[in-house]
Amino acid sequence: MADRIQFISHEGKQILLVDFSNCSAAEVEKTCRAVPELVTALPRNSVLILSDFTGASIDKDAIRAMKESAVFDKPYVKKSAMVGTEKFPQEYSRSLVEFSRREFPAFKSRDEALAWLVKD
Repeated sequence: MADRIQFISHEGKQILLVDFSNCSAAEVEKTCRAVPELVTALPRNSVLILSDFTGASIDKDAIRAMKESAVFDKPYVKKSAMVGTEKFPQEYSRSLVEFSRREFPAFKSRDEALAWLVKD
């Protein structure tokens, strides 16, 4: 999992990169389920997360894992951003936001997402 979930530094801030790029739906589900364990060990309202779904496959099980993880780690997340979600079915994105009661801004590139995450 260490190659898929890791902290990176951008403009002096730590960002948790969750790299789903080119994952199967089963790999997306497995990776999602590993995120809360790391995030919940950090201070509340402190974590910046960038999720990269470029080339990833998503199915109902993967979106369920995403929703559950998003609810579980919500108190610890300050901001989160996504890239590579252009091909997500609209109902998946909508159900993620509604279920978790969190926003997941989507960006066209990692650079755009990183700039938004560190801006305060």
